Amino acid sequence: MKNLLAFAAASEATTGVALAIAPSLGGWLLLGVELTGVSVPVARVAGFALIALGLACWPGRDASNTLSRALGAMLCYGLLATLYLGYVAVRSEWVGVLLWPAVALHAALTLLLTRACLKNQKSKKGV
Repeated sequence: MKNLLAFAAASEATTGVALAIAPSLGGWLLLGVELTGVSVPVARVAGFALIALGLACWPGRDASNTLSRALGAMLCYGLLATLYLGYVAVRSEWVGVLLWPAVALHAALTLLLTRACLKNQKSKKGV
């Protein structure tokens, strides 16, 4: 079962990387059409989520690492989403009324998750 989970996690993360790096190519390979316009940033954010899903579901050696993996995966997603949505907000023509609040929310969550990851690491070391 661990091998199946590893394969599924790697498959999702690989698909996520493809969507994040080359969304048009990913769309063409998956759906048979190139993604254009506003579907490109949506596909990239979906790619970030798939990367985080792959990280969160990667099988570990013991159950005690589950929280660390989940925190790390959410931190990865939050950071990528914050940076990319901020870039879209500054450099794109697609700026909806909730884009800047989404950037701020992702940034706040990323900071909180960073703090939680650091606290979790300290508690593991017994410091």
